[in-house]
Amino acid sequence: MEDLKIMRLSTFRTILRWVHMVVAIPIYGYLYSPFDKLPLYAHPTRYVFFPIMVVSGLLMWKGHLIWRLFSGNPERVLRPTA
Repeated sequence: MEDLKIMRLSTFRTILRWVHMVVAIPIYGYLYSPFDKLPLYAHPTRYVFFPIMVVSGLLMWKGHLIWRLFSGNPERVLRPTA
């Protein structure tokens, strides 16, 4: 069966970059908001925005290794280095 591709890799990277930047905005607001407003931002920032930003950053940084690991082709995973 031929390899089914939903979108190009460049489109996926662009979407990841935008998600990373948009999710960073509430974190910026959390860091620079007045101290009395921090409890309002604490839970969404810690449990939603920050983990999404970390995962998108890791995918942008080491995503090629993750895709290679889950591709189903073990020869591509353990490729010898020259």
